Amino acid sequence: MRKRRGVSPSLLSCAVVLLGCMAVLVLAPLPVQQLHNAVFDQFQRWQPREYTGAPVRIIDLDEASLARLGQWPWPRTRVAELVDKLREAGTAAIVFDVLFAEPDRTSPALLLQDQGLDDALLSQLQALPDHDSQLATALASSNAVLGFGTERRPGANGLPLSRYGLVATEPSPIPFLPQYASAVRALPVLEQAALGSGALTFDPDTDGVVRKVPLLVALGDQARPSLVAEALRVAQRSPLYRVHTGEAGIERIDIGRLQIPTNRRGELWVHFTVPQAVRTIAAWQVLAGQAPAGLQGSIALIGTSAQGLQDLRFSPLGGIIPGVEVHAQALEQILSGEYLQRPGWAPAVEALALLLGGLLVCLLALRVRALPAAGLTLLLIATLNGLAWYAFSVERLLLDLFTPGLGLALLYSVASISHHVASEREQRWVREAFSRYVSPNLVKHLVDNPGQLTLGGHRQVCSFVFTDLTGFTEMMERQTPEAVVSLLNDYLEQVIGIAFRHDGTLDRIVGDAVAIMFSAPLPQADHAQRALSCALEIDRFAQGYVAQLQARGIAFGQTRIGVHSGEVVVGNFGGSTIFDYRALGDPVNTTSRLESLNQYLGTRVCVSAAIARSNPQVPMRAVGKVQLKGKSAAVEVFEPLQAVDDAYDAAHLLLMTGDAGALAAFTALHEQRPADGLVRFHWQRLAAGERGDAFAMTRK
Repeated sequence: MRKRRGVSPSLLSCAVVLLGCMAVLVLAPLPVQQLHNAVFDQFQRWQPREYTGAPVRIIDLDEASLARLGQWPWPRTRVAELVDKLREAGTAAIVFDVLFAEPDRTSPALLLQDQGLDDALLSQLQALPDHDSQLATALASSNAVLGFGTERRPGANGLPLSRYGLVATEPSPIPFLPQYASAVRALPVLEQAALGSGALTFDPDTDGVVRKVPLLVALGDQARPSLVAEALRVAQRSPLYRVHTGEAGIERIDIGRLQIPTNRRGELWVHFTVPQAVRTIAAWQVLAGQAPAGLQGSIALIGTSAQGLQDLRFSPLGGIIPGVEVHAQALEQILSGEYLQRPGWAPAVEALALLLGGLLVCLLALRVRALPAAGLTLLLIATLNGLAWYAFSVERLLLDLFTPGLGLALLYSVASISHHVASEREQRWVREAFSRYVSPNLVKHLVDNPGQLTLGGHRQVCSFVFTDLTGFTEMMERQTPEAVVSLLNDYLEQVIGIAFRHDGTLDRIVGDAVAIMFSAPLPQADHAQRALSCALEIDRFAQGYVAQLQARGIAFGQTRIGVHSGEVVVGNFGGSTIFDYRALGDPVNTTSRLESLNQYLGTRVCVSAAIARSNPQVPMRAVGKVQLKGKSAAVEVFEPLQAVDDAYDAAHLLLMTGDAGALAAFTALHEQRPADGLVRFHWQRLAAGERGDAFAMTRK
């Protein structure tokens, strides 16, 4: 018997799934990007940046400041006072994370309009100092940076002023930068007084979490710095930016003495710290002259944590933080020289890990036993994730090897299922091969009587034992194919050994089912006794075998057995190509039906009257006259026992004679023996209104 050869379906399925996983990883659709971000966020939660006390402070327009000094917006005169206080404290730069796009409505000229004053008085009042001009004066005497907003639609009020030069290598960085169509600028009088103007914008990812801060943005065909970049430039008194661009995008941006690695879009990955109270000073404290030490030489960021002003952002660490803190943490990170980087080669490394790991996992799943293969696959996935964690915790590199690990898990599952299917197919082939094996006594008979090695048969009275396992399909699903085959081979070997010890002939093996015949090829006068003795020994062995496996935590089905005698045609069948020595006739089918009958009766062994009459020494209890599926005549069926069951026999006598007391008798027996399957069967019949000991089976 030869197996067909060709392309392995398991290999083909592995190749298809591996290519699919590679395509998804390389194309990086939104779910994959979100998975990358989730991995990087978890890394930050496990190891947030250690706060090192960089010279960056947040001047917080907090709830307490608003409660003491009034709601925002404050008069520009008060903002000018805040600027003067910070300048006097020796700050390196004063950076506004707020937008002054409209004139101060508390200025006298605006406040007194439409008040009905006479022209002379109105003229005198309008001559009072303008609040925006007072703020401009304060800005001009300090190192101030204002913010501007960005819009993706055209319009707004033109490009912000630039007080710097920008030197860029080829190719131009503009196409790689975050793109905006226009800007919302600060008032011209304020913008001209400040030393710098930076974009307030940073775009959160699709889940609303801010992970990156741009250093430059594109406004049309012009590059403009972000608030963070301008804060660094002004603090260092630097006159220009240097942008290093490669074919894949922006690689680095230099601001003064600082060389800042970025992603291809000129963005900085922010490595967040847990909240730090020392980072923040309430604005009212500065105005009251109660600011703690630490402002000298620092970059002071003026922003708000007040909920009503709605400048709150989601952090990778899982909380909500003010937008000004994102700028502050980015500045701290740059000044301390600690950078998170996702190198341009990171996607290639992740794809290579998936490719090489996928090939290894497929090889393991298809060539190694299930448990070691699963263990090695888990070890490989754990190793990849360990390397990614090492890259983050030691080198500050953002590599996502968790996503390739999911691909490897999927590959292993597909390969294992494919291998399981192939193993089942192999087992079917093995079972077909086993069905061609013959018993030793048959071999001996044919060697001694070579003349009988011809096609045809003759009539002979024989006895048959059929066995089958319950729950074999479920056992195949719960355990690996290798484990099932090993258990089944051990079980079949012992069952067949019992048959051979009783001089039975192996008729056939069909999966987990065994058919044994007696009195063929050599007549045996005591074939009925041999058959029953063989069946009872198989029953004892099977119960012990199941108990042993259960003690080891392995589930194995119970063995059902049917025994019957009758006249059959015995001989060689199958044509001239192959000899198949077996018995054909109704007794063979009856034996099979008796074996199946056990599952409905709750018994393990069912025998016919022919077997029962030939074994008077074996205690038995009558089941009844059963019309088996496909049979027109009823068969008397018995269950062999270890000892006589008088109580059952008395109840069965009432049942057999149609006595109305049968129901009460079986009800009492059922209450005494709830686990007795045959008692339960008759009790249910009688409770359903049936009478007598004759019944028909409508199923096999």
